[in-house]
Parts: sequence; C-alpha cells; structure tokens
Amino acid sequence: MPEFPADFVWGAATAAYQVEGAVREDGRGESIWDRFCATPGKVRNGDSGAVACDFYHRFPNDIALMRELGLDSFRFSVAWPRVLPDGRGRVNEGGLDFYDRLVDALLAGGIEPCVTLYHWDLPQPLEDAGGWPSRDTAEAFVEYAETVARRLGDRVSRWITHNEPWVASWLGYGWGILAPGRTSDDDAVAASHHLLLSHGWALEVLRREVPAAEVGITLNLTHAEPASGADADVDAARQVDAHMNRWFLEPLFRGVYPTDLPHTPPVRGGDLDAISAPLDFLGVNYYFRVVAEASENGRGFPEFAHVPGATYTDMGWEVHPDGFFRCLVRVARDYEPRAIHVTENGAAFGDVRLHDGSVSDPERRDYLAGHLGAVARAIAAGAPVQGYYVWSLLDNFEWAHGYAKRFGIVYVDYPTLERVPKESFGWYRDYIAAQRPETAWRASA
Repeated sequence: MPEFPADFVWGAATAAYQVEGAVREDGRGESIWDRFCATPGKVRNGDSGAVACDFYHRFPNDIALMRELGLDSFRFSVAWPRVLPDGRGRVNEGGLDFYDRLVDALLAGGIEPCVTLYHWDLPQPLEDAGGWPSRDTAEAFVEYAETVARRLGDRVSRWITHNEPWVASWLGYGWGILAPGRTSDDDAVAASHHLLLSHGWALEVLRREVPAAEVGITLNLTHAEPASGADADVDAARQVDAHMNRWFLEPLFRGVYPTDLPHTPPVRGGDLDAISAPLDFLGVNYYFRVVAEASENGRGFPEFAHVPGATYTDMGWEVHPDGFFRCLVRVARDYEPRAIHVTENGAAFGDVRLHDGSVSDPERRDYLAGHLGAVARAIAAGAPVQGYYVWSLLDNFEWAHGYAKRFGIVYVDYPTLERVPKESFGWYRDYIAAQRPETAWRASA
C-alpha cells in the first residue's frame, strides 16, 4: 500500500442539490435545477432533487457514517437559493441556520467542514435576469459569498468558490446538457469568464472576512492524448486540453486566456488581475482521460475515441489511473500551485443489493485503489497534493441522469432512503486507518 504524508487530508464530498432535498422548506428559493428538472425531457425519468437523499433532515446519521470512515474532512456545498432566495438582497436566516447546524455537528464529530459556495444551483431569479453570461451575476455572487462567510467563517477554515466552471459554463450554457439548458457558444464563453471573475472577487471578500482560511477553486481537469500520431488527432488533443484545462488554468495562474481557441471573453480592465490573485490551493476533480480524435468533418469539438480493451464506468468514462498521475504532475510542473486537493474522484457502476441486503462493488474498490496509487506516485514526483475527497459519500441525484447512476460508497435505497455502506466503504475506511492510525478510534467509537 502506498504511503501518504502524516498530515494528508482524507475526505468525502457531496453537493447541495444532489443530496439535500427539502427544496420547498424553510424559505429556500427556486434554483435553475428546480426549473430544469420541471422541464419535460431534460432529466431522465423526470427525476429531480426535490427529495434526493434527504440529507437536510438525515445529516446527523450521515455524519455518523463519516466518523465510521475516519474522515478528516467533509466537502459539501451551500445552496445559494437557500441563503438568498432572490439571488441577492433578502437573507433567509432559516437557510443559514441549517448550515450552522451542519457545521457544528461536523466539528463535534471531529470532522473539518470544507465549504463549496457554488455547485451549479444558481437562484432562478438571477438566471431570469441574465444568468452567468451577465456580469451582474458575478457581482451577486460576491454578496452571497460575503453573507455565508460572515455566518460560517468563525468555524470553517477551507473554502472553495466554484465547482467545475467548465461544466457550469459549457454544459449549462453552451451545449444545453445541464441547467439552465442554453445552447450558445457566446453565452458559454461569457459565463466562463464571469464565473472566474466572481471567483477572484469572492477570494478578496473571503480573505477579508476569514483571514486565516485557505481559499481555492475546483476545476475538472483531464489528461488529453491523441488517438493516433496523425496531425489532425494531435491537434484534437491540443484543442481538448485548451478547452477543458488551459482555458481556466491560464487565467487563474498566469492572468491570460489561451490564444489558440476562437473565443473572445468579455474582459474588462482589472478582470484578469482579480482572477489571477494567488490561490491557497487548487481543487482538482478527475474522473477520466480523453483520447481525442478529429471530428469527421474536421470542425466542431473533437471526438472522444473508444479504447479497445479498456475498462469503462457506468458513465462511459475510461478507467485510467495513469492519466490522473500525468494530470497532477503536469499541473504541478506548469502552474506551480501552492497546494492541490483532489476534491472529487470516483466512479459510477451499476450497483445492486444482494439477497442478504449487502452491496458488493469490487469495480469501485479497484478504481479507488488505482487512483489513490496515482496520487501517491504524483506526490512522490513532487506534486503538492495535500488531500483526497472521494466522490461521493452517498449515491445521489446525478444531474441529467437522474437517479440512474450511482457514485456513492454508501448505497441509498431511494424508496426508503435507507443507507447501506458498500464494500468500497469498508475498503476506504480500512485504507484511511492504515494510513492514519491515530484516527482509528473513530471507527470504534
């Protein structure tokens, strides 16, 4: 088994709309995901996060599972419409009270809260006013960040401004796959810039309100390789890297956008200085590598090639730990972040309960073992990786896939909401205990 640093942070992650439920309780407003789910044909089976895992009511029991795992940290997101139902202005104290209770319960259990401010649930009134393609939304985000920081900053020391701005901008505004479902390249480019700009502005606010905190942003990154040595495929891999990786890494770490993409973001004076303010850490979400080949007509986004003989998850994503290693080492070498936290890594498989009620998921166990091995190799190669959060603690609402895809190390029986730790749960618990013997007391407490 690989050895990790003694102060390495072991965690698990979730997101508000995917687990909380209680979408109409205690003053929460409507989000773009509530509206998207209510639009016929957008989400598989017409599913929604209205109940999800009912984490809003059941979090004390889920924290007990975290303690059994021996987690050092739990990453969750705050639902913006639960705090500011209109997006800005009126504060919903009932929503903030919920996160007070959650943070206090985590700390009482010896688990550090890691707060993500934005995990895709934009308040619908802000979308109606223009959404992320509008600069006003970036300004509203700063008000929201300040509101949450003032309430939780005395107890939360690790903050993430945004989760996966590539997904929020391109899958939400460019390709229409996720909420709000727009299909405009121009909107996607503007949204990506305003997401990054709001990060930079919020970074300043968080450092003012919580001076001792660590603040970062989470990007979904990939390792892109050409399907062949042909010039067209080599160029396709370059395009994927520019689009999914460098479009966000370059402005964050170098204050510039890549020039090898045909996009013109709406940059104003001072924007890039704000975006490139130094980070305390970079969050990296990694799931798969991309083997890229040129599209049939040579136009449009490159194709993702199928690799014969490779193992794929239930999402159709290739299992390739070496791509994870290469991604981490490349980011460390080219951008020199102060620290890296793997804020999501995991896999969906078609888990079912056996006749005795248990859930065996050896594929996920092997996935985690391989990818944790890649993290250890990257650390040995000099990458400053300081933490790992498995995605996800619970099976949950998987966006446009509804409840058809299961990422959790805990099985959720959706009709009853019963939690059933999977084989991978026990494996991860034992893995953490072997690395951090001093936390083993939690498993026996």
